[in-house]
Amino acid sequence: MKPRFQTIRFILGDQLTPSLSSLKDADPDRDLIVMAEPHHEATYVPHHRQKIVMILSAMRHFAAELRDSGFHVEYFDYQERPTTSFTDALKAALSEHGIKKVIITEPGEWRVKHEIDRWSEDLDISVEMRADDRFFAPLSAFADFAKDRKELRMEYFYRGLRRDTGILMEPDGKPVGGQWNFDHDNRKSLPDDVTPPSPKTFAPDKITQGLLDRVCDDFPDAMGDVASFGWPVTRKDALEALDHFIKHRLAQFGDYQDAMTVKSATLYHSLISPCLNTGLLLPDEVCRAAEKSYHEGKAPLNAVEGFIRQILGWREYVRGLYWYLGPDYGSDNHFDAKRPLPGFFWDGEVPMNCLKQAIGETLENAYAHHIQRLMVIGNFSLLAGLDPKEVCDWYLAVYIDAFEWVELPNTFGMALYADGGKMASKPYAASGKYIDRMSDYCKDCLYNPRNNTGKDACPFNALYWHFLDRNADKLGNNPRLGMPYRNWARMKDDKKRDLIAQADAFLRKLDDGKFDDGKFDTGSEQGSLF
Repeated sequence: MKPRFQTIRFILGDQLTPSLSSLKDADPDRDLIVMAEPHHEATYVPHHRQKIVMILSAMRHFAAELRDSGFHVEYFDYQERPTTSFTDALKAALSEHGIKKVIITEPGEWRVKHEIDRWSEDLDISVEMRADDRFFAPLSAFADFAKDRKELRMEYFYRGLRRDTGILMEPDGKPVGGQWNFDHDNRKSLPDDVTPPSPKTFAPDKITQGLLDRVCDDFPDAMGDVASFGWPVTRKDALEALDHFIKHRLAQFGDYQDAMTVKSATLYHSLISPCLNTGLLLPDEVCRAAEKSYHEGKAPLNAVEGFIRQILGWREYVRGLYWYLGPDYGSDNHFDAKRPLPGFFWDGEVPMNCLKQAIGETLENAYAHHIQRLMVIGNFSLLAGLDPKEVCDWYLAVYIDAFEWVELPNTFGMALYADGGKMASKPYAASGKYIDRMSDYCKDCLYNPRNNTGKDACPFNALYWHFLDRNADKLGNNPRLGMPYRNWARMKDDKKRDLIAQADAFLRKLDDGKFDDGKFDTGSEQGSLF
């Protein structure tokens, strides 16, 4: 008997988009949809439980929507039809239906692409891999941009995409507002008398609640809490979340996008990145909605441009960079950093209030905003010399929006400078004074950001100088670090010794797992050097 279906359309968990390239010409009478929840995908790093629930729930809702559209969906869920890999699921579907052709949209990660690339030969089938056209730019556009460039910086790639799309552009080809970037207007700390509004959340439905009830038992090695779960899991929910952000949070987003506060874990951020990265929302519709808000006079240009730059600029850039630099990106270790991840990364029990807030909110919500990730957790990881592989695996595990294509460049390249400058022009290293300026964390901390040595000195301060000193051979000629290195050179020898001793005392306690009493007395006097 001739098989009912001629082709399998294989849909991955971050491809939950009706207009996906592999679905655009799909016919319910000829095409079988295959989706799978392989055990390995949920366990290759100890993913946050909310991340597991969000992705699996969104997949199951998407499969239901495809069935409502008339498609037959072979769904391999981890509970009733467990599989070890995508290949395992595909083999089962091929065997059951006698199909010899598979159409799939290119995956977002090298790891998954390597698996799919073996299907044709190993399974003796025809595999058609289509480009993922849900982004503004094809991967070839980044390759063209990168050709013959010594530095691959985001700003110029972003400007090109602004021209190509016409987003925030005048008819004469100039940027709206007369400049491309309003980042200098987006660095305000949150005033004491301002409390950000609560974000839009969604009550779990039956599918989501079923996963929430089981995730702790079914994934015992996963991490994080589930009590606060309120993420969108359908396109309808995602569109509501976008609309709520545009109406209630976008106008203030620009001013306070770099701020941090104990009053709010989310401030004015959109919280739609997991929807974008799973395909529930498309970047073009998100950017157009923000642009419309500006043209209607509902949000200022610095907020709208800053938000659009994160998507049209940064998101497109990191994807292009990830694929352009190849599957070995992430294997370097520019500073030869080897210190293992401290235990407080897994429980948030740390006396430094900034780390306690950023890590604690991450464990509670599977979320922290970009400055918490970069300038608190990432900055600490950089200054303390934590192993880049362990740090990157942690970021990939804990954040609900983390897929390797977006997480690896941001963590390995931006936060840790472990690629030696392929991505960033300098390490994003900072002392405690930056955190004090951009947050209210330091008010209730055991440490004083104004002190560099002594029992209550902020560890970031001495670690900052320790980092610069031990890496002077690799960073001393960086033009963007000229001023701090000149300040270090002018510093008196006894002050230098005190700072190095302070940092060494901290790192010894970190290595011994005894970083719990908040005291690092090296016998030196307290001082304020910067």
